Amino acid sequence: MDIKQLEHLLLEQLALAEVYVKAEGTNYNVIAVGSCFADVSRVKQQQMVYAPLMDAIADGRIHAVSIKTFTPEQWRREKLLNPPA
Repeated sequence: MDIKQLEHLLLEQLALAEVYVKAEGTNYNVIAVGSCFADVSRVKQQQMVYAPLMDAIADGRIHAVSIKTFTPEQWRREKLLNPPA
């Protein structure tokens, strides 16, 4: 799956403020930033990001996904220390 397609899918499905995706073959690293993650458990946040990707995971276009989620406030603090490449 193309990185831009994956970014667009997540932005569209989750109404994220920002999303960053890196890929190595069919393994993807996702950083998702959105107010939709506020007051939601880490497990639920992961499930929210996985949901739009399930078709691509099921058909093998995506083999593995590493996900980091942030609210916009958390992201402002995080990117000062660990900016996305």
